[in-house]
This record gives sequence, C-alpha cells and structure tokens, in this order.
Amino acid sequence: MAMATSACQALLVLMAAFAAAALVSTASATLQYDFYSSTCPKAEEAVRYATTKIISDDPTMGAAIVRLFFHDCFVRGCDASILLDQSNSNPQPEKLAIPLRGFSAVDTIKAAVEAVCPGVVSCADILAYAARDSTMVSGGFSFPMPGGRRDGAVSNLNDIFGSLPAPNMQVQALVQSFANKGLSAVDLVALSGAHSFGVTHCSFVTPRLYPAVDPTLNATYAAALQQACPQGGAGGTVLNNNNVTDPNKLSNQDYRNVAAGEVLFTSDQTLTSDATTNQMAQDNAANPVAWMARFAGAMVKMGGIQVLTGNQGEIRRVCGATNGGT
Repeated sequence: MAMATSACQALLVLMAAFAAAALVSTASATLQYDFYSSTCPKAEEAVRYATTKIISDDPTMGAAIVRLFFHDCFVRGCDASILLDQSNSNPQPEKLAIPLRGFSAVDTIKAAVEAVCPGVVSCADILAYAARDSTMVSGGFSFPMPGGRRDGAVSNLNDIFGSLPAPNMQVQALVQSFANKGLSAVDLVALSGAHSFGVTHCSFVTPRLYPAVDPTLNATYAAALQQACPQGGAGGTVLNNNNVTDPNKLSNQDYRNVAAGEVLFTSDQTLTSDATTNQMAQDNAANPVAWMARFAGAMVKMGGIQVLTGNQGEIRRVCGATNGGT
C-alpha cells in the first residue's frame, strides 16, 4: 500500500509538472522554474522551511496563506499588492477592504529569505512559493512553481471591486470572473477545492440562512449553521467545509460536501447548477489524484496573472512597504 501511495504521488508530481510547464508558457512566458538557482539557490528551501514551521505551529495558517495568494493574483495581478500597508502613496490599500490573515507569516518568511540573500527575492515570489508549500504541508502534495515576479508599488482597495469573485456569485458570473483573468472553468472548479480548509465569518453565511434558508442547503446542515450564526448575532467564525475530517486539511472533501448540499458559500453550491461544472465537481470528488493535478496546474496558471517581470516594479526590502517608504 505504501509503495502504491508513493507511486501515485510520483505520478501526481509528473502530471502537475507537465501541466504547470504547459500553462506557464501560455500564461507568462517570462516566469521561469528555478528562477533563483544562481542568484539565491537556497531561496525556495528557505521559504519551504519557514512555511512548514509556521503551519506546524498554527495549522490554520495554511489556508490563510493560500487565500492571500489568491487575493493577490486576482487584484492587479501577482505583484504582492495585497501585502502593502497603509501609507501616503497607498492611503487605502487592499488589505483594508477584506479581513485576511497571514501577513505576519509572510513577513516571517521574507525575513528568512532575506537572511540567506538580501534584496534578491520578491515578496510576490515569496507569496507564490509559500502558497505552493502550504499546499504541500496542508494537502500532502507538491508541484513546481515558477519565479521571476517583481513587486508592485500600488495597492488600492477600490481595485478589489469587480476583480474578486464573490461568495454569493452564481456559476455563470464565476466562470466569467475567472475568464477575465485568463483562467478556465476547469481552473475555477479545481481552485474551489481550497474551500476544504480554513474558516469564514458568519457575515458570509447568514445571507443563505435569513430571512429564509437557501433551499439548496441540506436542512440539518442549515440548522447547525443557524446555531453557529444566529440572526442578529455578533458574527464570529464558522469552521469551513472540511469539518468532516479536518478543517485544516486541504483535500477534495469540498466536492463531496457540494454534492450533499453542505457547503457554506453559494459560489460552491452553484457548481451543481451547471451540467459542465457539476460533472467537473463530481470528477474531482471521485478522483483525488486527478484533482490534485488540476489544482496544481491552476495554482501555477493563476500565479502568472498580470505579473511584473524584468525591470518592472521592484524587489521590496520588506513586504509591507515599498522601498521608497512613502
């Protein structure tokens, strides 16, 4: 059994590598695998070690880091704009718009890389590598992630509106939102699997509970959600979709929950309302290795959205501020 598992994992890596190589050539020909092999050969090792320790100390951080990567890439492209703090040049940065976690974790990873080779590795690449390694720690599989991204100097919360897919979106709007970023319906469904781990606020769930329960929700599950998120309550958080097994484990459990009507977001449940995306969700539920390969390919493809490369942007000394510091 152990040998069979290892063989599957090896096959997965090969599949993911092939898919990622094909995707990166079309998404962003300027990104390269082993980008820092000569300028900072221990960069990815430093990211992996720091990320592994962070998640070992706090297992909830795996989901937080992957979510940061998603938010970064969908708004202004993968340029680490989500990491910028409020400043004179960025008075209303993206991070003010949505409650996110993981900023201090990225700062810790950046410091670990700076200790190895200062001023070489961008925060955008560090976030991409950390998201890849969060997948490894929390999901048990890994894949190659190209590098070469540069850091942007602008972060504006107004850029979020119209860029990020919302949890209340229906499937047609979701497909269009992903298509606007060069991602396919296959990528959409594959990346939806990330909702298998992490937590969410009641405010994202209560619209499905009040004033009337969304009929696509399993009745028993809806009653449990109403207990956790009472109408007019203070908010709080709800364990996300993988509480069947482990809320901190990235897996294909989300697709099983979709089929059972036991997911928190409309954006997940709506996958069943379209024959094509419903079949994709069923395929991902039935074949975890195939889902892993699709997820890996989609992560790499997403990591190529509107990247800054070459002499564009900068390599920030710290991730929360531009080198100009204004």
